[in-house]
Amino acid sequence: MAAGLFEGQYVWHPAADDRVLASTCVDVRAGRWASARAALAETRDDFALRAHRSLVVASEAADSDLAEHWLAEEPAPEAALVWARVAVLRALHAADTRDPRAEALERIALSACERAAAMAPADPTPWVAKLAMARLHRLRDPAPQGLLTAPPGPWRLFAHILSLDPWHREAHHRFLACFFTRYGGSVNAAWDVAAFLGQRAPADSVLRLLPLVALVESHDPARLLAGRVWEQPQWRSTALAIYQNWLPTVAGYRFTPVLDLAYLAHALVQGGREFEARAVLTAMGPYASRMPWCVFGDPVEQLSRARRACGLPVPSIP
Repeated sequence: MAAGLFEGQYVWHPAADDRVLASTCVDVRAGRWASARAALAETRDDFALRAHRSLVVASEAADSDLAEHWLAEEPAPEAALVWARVAVLRALHAADTRDPRAEALERIALSACERAAAMAPADPTPWVAKLAMARLHRLRDPAPQGLLTAPPGPWRLFAHILSLDPWHREAHHRFLACFFTRYGGSVNAAWDVAAFLGQRAPADSVLRLLPLVALVESHDPARLLAGRVWEQPQWRSTALAIYQNWLPTVAGYRFTPVLDLAYLAHALVQGGREFEARAVLTAMGPYASRMPWCVFGDPVEQLSRARRACGLPVPSIP
């Protein structure tokens, strides 16, 4: 799917150019779930799209009781999945804000994930939702051979997800996040895991971006020449390889992968490869994501700076 043309303003909604999902979000905010059922039912054989749509729908439903009412009236796989996603979002928010209800909400979320998994045994998405909570308890399964730091983590749960879908994008990102320093990991462990997972993926896989994600996560503005790390040959060559091998596959996506494109565009701009970055930013169309830009300042300013460096238009200041 080709992104629309940039018409002077950024579009920040996570549905991007998935029009079915965008319309569904409007209905969900109004308390209607019929379109969510239809939007998810058509993804039963497309796990990447199912993960994307279910997470966005859940983010729209998390502040209401829509998921609970839907599941009560229609105890089907789609309703169970959205409820699991909503429950996990609530549990993570409670844990991050030190809400006294955090433990109870986590138990509810685990139960919801297990129910959704039982209703659709071939679907990795409920397990991915469960994996999102793994960072709360620092699961310490031993790492497989091939990692220099051999970091323990939720390897068994991750392996089960890979048995259902070996290259599941969200699962890899959720798993990598377990090793971030903000969740009790270390910079070296995150780099090690990102390199291990990225290198085992096909050359044209979006998972080749994982080392760039870990690099953004480890950014320390206080470090000398921190902003010039992407100019180093290893990171420049990593970004160029993704540009050459993965970017051509984006045209076949059912929605524009805005976040992944943003990580690649950022790495190319920071690495001084504006020509290639221009093509990536153009592929994003008007759609924007807060990450990775917000790590380096105001996301609007950072994205606009990148677009200017590539000779692309930016929103006019009112």
